Amino acid sequence: MKNSNIIAYLIIGALLVLQACTKDFEKINTPPTSLSTMDPGLLLAKAQKDASFSEGYEYPNNQYASWVQQWAGGVLISSSRYIQQTDDNVWSDNYSFIRNISQIRNQILKGREADPKARTKIAIARIVEISIWQRLTDTFGDIPFSESALGVDAIVNQPKFDKQENIYQTLITDLDAAISQINATDDSYGNADYYFKGNTTLWKKYAYSLKLRLGMRIRYANPTLAQKTVTEAMGQTLMTSNTDNAAVPTYNDATNSNVHPVLNHWLAGSPDLKYLANTFVDQLVNTNDPRLLRLVQPTVNSVKAGKPAYKGIGVALTDAILKTIIKDDYSTASQLTFFNKTYSPAIPCIAMSYSDVCFYKAEAALEGWGSTADQAEVFYQDGVKAALAQNPYLITTVPANFAAELSFTGLTKEQKLEKIGTQKWIQLFGRSFEAFIEWRRMGYPKLTPGPNLGSTNGTIPRRTVYSSREALLNTVNYNDAVSRYSNGDSYTSKVWWDKR
Repeated sequence: MKNSNIIAYLIIGALLVLQACTKDFEKINTPPTSLSTMDPGLLLAKAQKDASFSEGYEYPNNQYASWVQQWAGGVLISSSRYIQQTDDNVWSDNYSFIRNISQIRNQILKGREADPKARTKIAIARIVEISIWQRLTDTFGDIPFSESALGVDAIVNQPKFDKQENIYQTLITDLDAAISQINATDDSYGNADYYFKGNTTLWKKYAYSLKLRLGMRIRYANPTLAQKTVTEAMGQTLMTSNTDNAAVPTYNDATNSNVHPVLNHWLAGSPDLKYLANTFVDQLVNTNDPRLLRLVQPTVNSVKAGKPAYKGIGVALTDAILKTIIKDDYSTASQLTFFNKTYSPAIPCIAMSYSDVCFYKAEAALEGWGSTADQAEVFYQDGVKAALAQNPYLITTVPANFAAELSFTGLTKEQKLEKIGTQKWIQLFGRSFEAFIEWRRMGYPKLTPGPNLGSTNGTIPRRTVYSSREALLNTVNYNDAVSRYSNGDSYTSKVWWDKR
């Protein structure tokens, strides 16, 4: 009897222990350092920073910015000499940005679209995602879109390539939906939001400005949808000053990853990659542009001679010409502005600026979209003044010897468009993707190709070649997309909206 009682007690004790273990099983078996949930603010901040900084890093600067003749490129970057190569990094990086930011709607806050604690956060993340999608399709053309960024439960390993025309229609629709979900009384991201610190008023301004950009981008490919989109955007409150700029702050006293991308480009790169293009430098010199001193460094030899002068290197040069180059005869970007870590204030890395918006409004006004043609000059002047006033230039008064650049007097419509495109091109220095995209769309400034024939028979590239990994791992869908291009997967094929 005594032994049976002992056995009974042991069984009961064991059951109690098992019950306790089962009750806390999930807690006990969760490592204390693992993440069961992710703060959506971290993903938003990472996407904002990575997407903005990627425009100014070394490789894009010397590919895209050499194509639009802002940077000279140099012998080390084959693509800057029109020698075709796949662009695996740009492809994978941008899809990585999209995968990260899309987790907010697909996983972390999924199903909470009506919840005031999540609704506006989802909408803001969606707006950032749309901006990255636009850049990706503008760079490559047709891309995997509708079967991408669907979440961990709906992964498609071999997604189809959607036509760019369809992508644009969806982006405009999705942007309208996201804007409608922004609510000033909802929870927002606060300081995790690099652009606007969670300010929903500024987010709506940015979103409508993004809609304006979407509409203007397709103006030559689908004028009807472009006019509708632009007119709707201009009927709303857009960015109204440089204080509305969507930008990520940089810190010149921090590590290289936190400094302005142009500075990082200098710190990390070869001397061959640090010189400015002659087209860009000549434009600044010939028009007495007040930004010259902040953008361009006088040549070493001219300073030694006591007569500081500014001279850029030609782009896409042949081997024979490159052998004759004496680097001290040419200008780098300004060391005072971009390459001085003690320069204060630090230069913000801009994703979209008030100046961008003004130039789009000026162009739209020339067509009578959303405003009258006589307003185009005012919008253009606002864009130039805003560009001058941006950090690091901080020029608030237009010099008399530059004033002619602000006038439309006596110009034809096409000459006015050329002025808009040229000033936009200068303003986009350091934003290489956007500069290349807008140059292709507008056709301005007029650029003469460099002498090296490369893979394009001496023409400036019009798009980026797809990732080699995509061609290997998604061959059927890749081939389908390539078949839609006039010159296949090459630098000389054009994306859908590129009609100029």
